[in-house]
Amino acid sequence: MEICYHDKNIAVCVKPVGLDSEVGVPACLQEALGGTFYPIHRLDQNVGGVMVFARTKDAAAAFSKAVQEGSMVKEYVAQVHGTPPEEGDWEDLLWKDSSKNKVFVVKRERKGVKKARLEFKRLAAGETSLVRIRLHTGRSHQIRVQFASRGFPLVGDHKYGARDAADAPMLFSCCITFPYHGSPQSFSRLPEWAE
Repeated sequence: MEICYHDKNIAVCVKPVGLDSEVGVPACLQEALGGTFYPIHRLDQNVGGVMVFARTKDAAAAFSKAVQEGSMVKEYVAQVHGTPPEEGDWEDLLWKDSSKNKVFVVKRERKGVKKARLEFKRLAAGETSLVRIRLHTGRSHQIRVQFASRGFPLVGDHKYGARDAADAPMLFSCCITFPYHGSPQSFSRLPEWAE
């Protein structure tokens, strides 16, 4: 696992596909660097990309606050079926069925329904298209559901309607930016399929 940066407060790494972000990644970081690691945000097990972990409870609290206030910016790349618009700003109401671990777009607010917003730009178009996404909310399966609900399921995302041979959703956390020591810090990586 690539470690992009670490100091006494935080560690930034590139989570491999298949590793759990709440248990597996902290265990790998602990093995490499020693100490304790606290997840600040999460990625689905079948999604890879740049993540930041706190190394102290104080740092965890500060970063959790940054996430809540929207000062931590998370960007993703995804390969989707079809050709979405050149750019977009999508807001939806999402409801998660925990028994099926599946999320649905719904029409009205009710208990358990959460607002979800993302912006995107299309980088390449064709039978499949490459998009870069900025999340404004961090809902479970948000990117996957918001694109699939509009007819653009992620390549490899069989849970949300893709019919292809890829074995995992083509989704990657490509850039994370956050305030640290008084200035914005940014860490970026791209998967091979998006370069």
